[in-house]
Amino acid sequence: MAIVVGHLGTPEGKEALGTAVSEAQQRGTGLLVVTSGPAAPAEELEAFQARLTSAGVENRIVAGTGDLAEDLVRTATEDDAELIVIGLRRRSPVGKLILGSGAQRILLEAPCPVLAVKP
Repeated sequence: MAIVVGHLGTPEGKEALGTAVSEAQQRGTGLLVVTSGPAAPAEELEAFQARLTSAGVENRIVAGTGDLAEDLVRTATEDDAELIVIGLRRRSPVGKLILGSGAQRILLEAPCPVLAVKP
């Protein structure tokens, strides 16, 4: 079993990744990192993967299709994940009435618990 998280350069994505690394370390499990959309340069992914490995986290990079919500749910289902970690944006009072569509899809379709974090 593993923890699934997306690889995004946003503050929310960075918070999700940091939390996912901590969870993987605490649980003694691997980390599946789903890239979003077009593949990042190979050097960038290799450096990123080396940082995870040096943190003592077994990891695998999974290429995404561009629909991160679908990719996270699919990866979690295929790999029998124990947790998905997502980052949420802070919202205005009106915006709080509506959860982001991607986050909502993940929460409703995930085959395992979902941990949502904010930066």
